[in-house]
Amino acid sequence: MLTDAQCRGAKGKDKAYKLADTGGLYLHVSPTGHRSWRLKYRYGGKERLRTLGTYPELGLRDAREQRDADKRLLREGKDPNTEAKRVVLANRLAATDTFELLAREWYAKQTPRWKPVHAKDVIESLERDVLGDLGALPVTSIDTAHIQATLKKVEDRGAIETAHRLRQRISAIFVYGIGEKRVTADPAAPLAKILKAKPPTRRWPAETQIRKVREVLKIVEDAEVTPIVKLASRFLALTAQRPGMIRWLRWEEIHDCNLEADVNRDAIWIVPAEKMKQEITQRQDDSFDHPVPLSPAAVDVLREAWKFSADSKYVFPGQHSIQKPLSENALSYLYLREGLRRRHVPHGWRSAFSTIMNEWVIENGGPRDPMIVDLMLAHIPTGISASELRYNRAGYIERRRKLATIWSEMLLEGAKPAQDIVQGRRRRKI
Repeated sequence: MLTDAQCRGAKGKDKAYKLADTGGLYLHVSPTGHRSWRLKYRYGGKERLRTLGTYPELGLRDAREQRDADKRLLREGKDPNTEAKRVVLANRLAATDTFELLAREWYAKQTPRWKPVHAKDVIESLERDVLGDLGALPVTSIDTAHIQATLKKVEDRGAIETAHRLRQRISAIFVYGIGEKRVTADPAAPLAKILKAKPPTRRWPAETQIRKVREVLKIVEDAEVTPIVKLASRFLALTAQRPGMIRWLRWEEIHDCNLEADVNRDAIWIVPAEKMKQEITQRQDDSFDHPVPLSPAAVDVLREAWKFSADSKYVFPGQHSIQKPLSENALSYLYLREGLRRRHVPHGWRSAFSTIMNEWVIENGGPRDPMIVDLMLAHIPTGISASELRYNRAGYIERRRKLATIWSEMLLEGAKPAQDIVQGRRRRKI
């Protein structure tokens, strides 16, 4: 067996020579004095030779460990030379398999399942806060410390909820990578309990006494603002749906409604499942469309809106183009300008409806009415699973219509008729 002293003392001679160790390992010394470790072995009935490394970069002990590792490969029926080339190739591929490449593959697979607005939010958040730090790194080289440092920048600017959402998205990317056998672990998972705690869930400011909500309605409808915005606000208050659903409401979603007739007993708004805030699988299932029976007061609002937007696909079109929906912030800015910021916001009509109608139900309603109020808000009632909801969502339409009418009569007591909101205004043309 060789010693370190023999290896250090090996000098070049006229011809190359070798200093044998054991198990086929020897130190090859060239005429110039270059020393390298070589291993002679047999594989497939043939003698093979493999260069392990250069001395002294690869010391005697490490060379023996490498020899022993190669012997184990031989016992497993593997050729050490082939395995070494495979490792080199794998490392080379890993170096080019960056986090950005994996992230964009993951994103492309998820996009068909998402609403466009959510897909846009996901990719923009990754590009803004993650890819700059992690994008160019090989995915196999990224550890928890890398991700924590990236998310700390987001935390430091006060965006705690964003940091948590980004951690979830990074984690999902690594889980995808595990499934593709490109990484073996999710380094973002441990950060779920390390990041700063999320702030308390935001509660939308809302008046929940009938007298107060009537005051809010009057303040908004007395404001100096375009008739379409006022009509959208009243329709939002009457239906208690999400502001985004009102904004994107199309005429084609309104059914059994004759705007020229005084009586519309069956008028109904069918919100497509894909527009609803619900599970992705449910958004793709027509049985999860959300029916909103319309009270006579709601139909009155549609009748007035038609005078302005008959040439648009949207019931409440934008101010600058009737081919686009109402501005995302039109209602919020209106409520803000009228001093309602801490009292009542557009989304607050849902809380107002839920609170006031549930109180009404206690004194006047039937045993199923609390569930029906939840259905009207597109909530899953307590005790009903998503699968059961498939069969209940379209149920109780007549009772829902009755409750909607009771709500509109309570809300509009003392209010102007819808036609007075837009009095003196003319319909816009393209």
